Amino acid sequence: MPKNNIHQLSINTIRCLTIDAIQKANSGHPGMPMGCAPIAYMLYTKIMKHNPDNPGWLNRDRFILSAGHGSMLLYSILHLCGYKITLDDIKSFRQWKSITAGHPEHGLVPGVETTTGPLGQGFANAVGMAIAQEYLGAMFKESDKKILDHYVYGICSDGDIMEGISHEAASLAGHYKLGKLIFFYDDNGITIDGKTSLTFSDDVEKRFLSYGWQVLQIDDVNDLDQIENAVDLAQSEKRKPSLIITRTHIGFGSPNKQDTAASHGAPLGEEEVKLTKQKLDFPEDVQFYVPEEVYLHFKEIKNNLLKDEKEWNNLFESYKKNFPKEAQKFLDYMQGNFGNEWINELPQFIDYNEKLATRKASGKILNAIAQELPTLIGGSADLSGSNNTVIKDNSVFSFENYSGRNFHFGIREHAMTGICNGLALYGGIIPYCGTFLIFSDYMRPSIRLAALMKLNPIYIFTHDSIGLGEDGPTHQPVEQLSSLRTIPGLIVIRPADANETVYAWKAALQHKDGPSALILTRQKIPILDRTKLASAKETEKGAYIILDPTNEPDILIMASGSEVFHAIETFYFLQKEGINARIVSFPSWELFEMQTADYKESVFPPSLKARISIETGVKQGWEKYLGDYGEAISIEKFGTSAPYNVLFNEYGFTVENIVKHAHKVLNKIVKE
Repeated sequence: MPKNNIHQLSINTIRCLTIDAIQKANSGHPGMPMGCAPIAYMLYTKIMKHNPDNPGWLNRDRFILSAGHGSMLLYSILHLCGYKITLDDIKSFRQWKSITAGHPEHGLVPGVETTTGPLGQGFANAVGMAIAQEYLGAMFKESDKKILDHYVYGICSDGDIMEGISHEAASLAGHYKLGKLIFFYDDNGITIDGKTSLTFSDDVEKRFLSYGWQVLQIDDVNDLDQIENAVDLAQSEKRKPSLIITRTHIGFGSPNKQDTAASHGAPLGEEEVKLTKQKLDFPEDVQFYVPEEVYLHFKEIKNNLLKDEKEWNNLFESYKKNFPKEAQKFLDYMQGNFGNEWINELPQFIDYNEKLATRKASGKILNAIAQELPTLIGGSADLSGSNNTVIKDNSVFSFENYSGRNFHFGIREHAMTGICNGLALYGGIIPYCGTFLIFSDYMRPSIRLAALMKLNPIYIFTHDSIGLGEDGPTHQPVEQLSSLRTIPGLIVIRPADANETVYAWKAALQHKDGPSALILTRQKIPILDRTKLASAKETEKGAYIILDPTNEPDILIMASGSEVFHAIETFYFLQKEGINARIVSFPSWELFEMQTADYKESVFPPSLKARISIETGVKQGWEKYLGDYGEAISIEKFGTSAPYNVLFNEYGFTVENIVKHAHKVLNKIVKE
């Protein structure tokens, strides 16, 4: 292709912006953007429907840079297309308060669809977005014309392909026949340590064919016709997602570092930058140079892009005219407005003689509110019966039925969570997913990213303690609850009974700034008698006085989950001994810390120094609320296999042991 060709000039502009930004920052990954620049150029100028002036256009094609280390590829093309990212933003790449972060961050730059960098996550997010489009497309349509009908594109790297989450997500995408999902695989043969042959000999084509994908090949990424033809073939395949294996050259254009690991994760160096610009026919001594004809070219492209949204707006106007209620629902859902009617459907559990596992209560609550929240969708990692995640009288999501609300994710906890992030990112969906609490470890990277992006999936974690019993220590969570609480922005709620579970769900659905985790029991526990105890509505405050003595309390006993009942029993035992105990139900540290200082002090007055915490997990974190004199009844070792009632007794979760600790704390304070 001639060097003065506008397409080649634009592609080389992306490459040179990349190497200049990374050189100035003295940090970054130049190799991948230099190699993949033709893909980004073709997607944003020729293939994708998008509008730089309206990045949130609902029917836009989505682009996911799963290989987030190549962020300068995305920033460069977004800048040239006219998104709100300036040349000064490019120049401040990776700097303090810059929107051009080292890896793309959702919410910082218009046009960045998801936060990527941890490899494989973007791949799973894209699968979630493709699912969301199919689900909402099935819900909102005029005749056979879907209101949402677009593609989800992405670029993944060797690293994405190696990560386990991509195996899980690709398998599920093929099973669901997500024909609107198209990924380019940047097959450059290089990782940080050197050639991929050091560790990787998979036949990627056969692997993805076995998943039910269409696999296409591009021999030379710099041949733009090959890119366009491959995408045409991918778009024509309606029953399979497509992987386009694309041979690229990492660090393309660098005379000394092309096709080497040296171009992966470090600046090229000033001299190599100059040599690269010479080879690409760019002025070597001018940094951040964008030829005027390139800006004019992209301005023309931007004007042409506007017609796609205009056509869609005409379609939606027709839909509004013919189906005004449905159209308003669509807009409300996509804006995150799901109404409040569901609150009136929240059940109350008033049979105080009944024992009910909070996982069972959760299932009842889910089904009570589901009718008023038709985009509350989700499922379980092959544990739907145990997690109680099935919405009854609703169908299963499948290729034959994209309107199904019940998802079977299979035994794929990590992909399940990454997919839920994609559902949440897409908009209009309230995703939930479930598994045993012990398996939250498989989900943690995606949970962390949900918190980072302030997404709102709801995690249903059942079998929350040694209370699951005979399955033994491999399935009994000990450190998981404490571990989840360390994730900034994640709301963790461990309700004490069925009615606290009601308000745990309510808090999770109303929380808009991050994900929520409901921690639920396998074993049956009493429904606490609210005629004698504080209202379960106080659950929304995170911690509350569930039972208080008539006189000033001598000791404060706090507990979460199933252990609250033991604390209440202890109240009456201590009362017979003349000891006044305040019992605090403490379902959520995070919700409690959102309360006013006055409220927090009313629950935990500084003068009340005798304190005990009770939770079937590690002590870590409770120290903040125990103070200098408090004692924790906790588990600092792994569990064992036995019936749950035996385990609670052997591990000291009994009234007798709580009373023993109460005397110990009170004696300690008297002595001092």
